[in-house]
Amino acid sequence: YVHLPHTEGEKNMILEVDGVEFQYRSKEVLKDIEFHLKRNEILSILGPNGVGKTTLLKCMNAILKPKRGTILIEEEDVLKLEQIEIARLLGYVPQRCDSARLTAFDAILLGRMPHMKWNVSTEDVMLVEATIKKLHLEELALRYIDELSGGEVQKVGIARAIAQNPKLLLLDEPTSSLDLKNQLEILNIIREVVRKENVSAIMTMHDLNLALRYSDKFLFLKNGTIFAAGSVEDITPDIIEEVYGVPVTIQNYNDVAVVIPTA
Repeated sequence: YVHLPHTEGEKNMILEVDGVEFQYRSKEVLKDIEFHLKRNEILSILGPNGVGKTTLLKCMNAILKPKRGTILIEEEDVLKLEQIEIARLLGYVPQRCDSARLTAFDAILLGRMPHMKWNVSTEDVMLVEATIKKLHLEELALRYIDELSGGEVQKVGIARAIAQNPKLLLLDEPTSSLDLKNQLEILNIIREVVRKENVSAIMTMHDLNLALRYSDKFLFLKNGTIFAAGSVEDITPDIIEEVYGVPVTIQNYNDVAVVIPTA
């Protein structure tokens, strides 16, 4: 998966990351990161805390500038684009979304800014309303962000990214503040958006079982490099033990792979 030749389905490629390296001061965080992603795919970046998952997302969004390497979205070099051009291609949801004195509706409407010219259009408002309905946020729409729970703010942040109509969604632990019901609801919505809107998504995840249930492809990071990559069929107990230091088994339940720690 990491080094697939770009022959079959090259026109369907949405993201190419090649030789990305990043360091904080003198500490090397990412080394020779290389992978690609097709349309309508969900990729989960996995690995223990501090391994560079969030840093990799921020490099893809040009929030952080890699020491070297290229990041192409639909053959556009992200690292050479203006911020507003990046925002038309990428919808980014950080681990913690800002709590501002805005209504949820206005916060989601901000996702339309990269596409606005002079004023908010009827199309912008209709798209925001459709996104609110899709994420079942009608009851929150006119409430202020700073009055919402952490999970509700997270859902508004995801709605804002979807309202951007990006080519690629970048989601940093999108389920971290959500209860089980809302975790499943949000991941189902992300999967539906990816399938129906001809986009792709990259998520950092800690919950291996949620990642296995909702993702098509996986990257396991260890010591700042890609330790293993592939689809569900490529994930083995040995890979998980090497990356996380915990022995596991992988069993199938209702056609879904489930990771069970054995320690």
